[in-house]
Amino acid sequence: MSRHYPDWEIEGKDWPNRTVSDFVEADGYRWHVQVMGPDKSDAPVCVLLHGTGAATHSWRDIIPLLARQYKVVAMDLPGHGFTRARAHRQVSLPGMAKSVGMLLEELDAEPALIVGHSAGAAIGAQLLLDNEWDMPLVGFTPALMPFPGLAAKLFPQLAMMLFINPFVPRIFARLARGPGETRKFLKRSTGSDIDAAGVEYYKRLFSRAGHCDGAIRMMANWRLETLRDRLDKITAPVLLLHAAGDKAIPENSIRQAAARIPGCTLREIQNLGHLAHEEDRAQAAAIITEFAPPSS
Repeated sequence: MSRHYPDWEIEGKDWPNRTVSDFVEADGYRWHVQVMGPDKSDAPVCVLLHGTGAATHSWRDIIPLLARQYKVVAMDLPGHGFTRARAHRQVSLPGMAKSVGMLLEELDAEPALIVGHSAGAAIGAQLLLDNEWDMPLVGFTPALMPFPGLAAKLFPQLAMMLFINPFVPRIFARLARGPGETRKFLKRSTGSDIDAAGVEYYKRLFSRAGHCDGAIRMMANWRLETLRDRLDKITAPVLLLHAAGDKAIPENSIRQAAARIPGCTLREIQNLGHLAHEEDRAQAAAIITEFAPPSS
């Protein structure tokens, strides 16, 4: 495999929860998937969807906590971490949700609960709408609304320019290898101060141009206008969580999304940033199980 991409035997050699990792073919992707939890066939399935630029490591300490009660299914999203497409393809929000749905079908894992972080929450909402599902959705620092004003016009074009320039992912990857650069980038862009292990996993991913390219491809084709206009069609219970120290998603954006979703619960988490679920895993797991206690 090209060293532009994270290698399972190098970057993944001590990957969190590696013992429950597997590689599954679905919809033209070779997915890196982690499944943990009760062996009984009627155990409720909790699906975890990470945000742009992350991978399964984002849920590393939450997976074992939730696996006490749920069969937890987490995956690296297309172009991220160790999930690879068989051929280059564009990645849109509806397309990614469709691909995740096909993976879940291949795994015979019908969700009882969906938990998404940032862009992962948008994928979760898209899954609910496209499949007419009514299971609960929990969104940590969710990215559900288009960027406001001028940014709405400039951001997609900027991401597209980065995408078509093959040198940009390599430049970013080279910068990420510098001492302390990944921690500074995460703190500056998210407002979160995560532990050294978490920083190391992000550094491994950011240091590979293929992973950076996957994140840029996702941003270049990410449009939230249609999802925004369909939020009022969601019939499932939804909990959205705003972190007071989040530097990535404005509070007003989350409030606007919550106002569009019928019966949505909005909650604020104090003293944490955009990666709140990584900063305080115990609190994140408790929030999830309190909102959607398993029925089996």
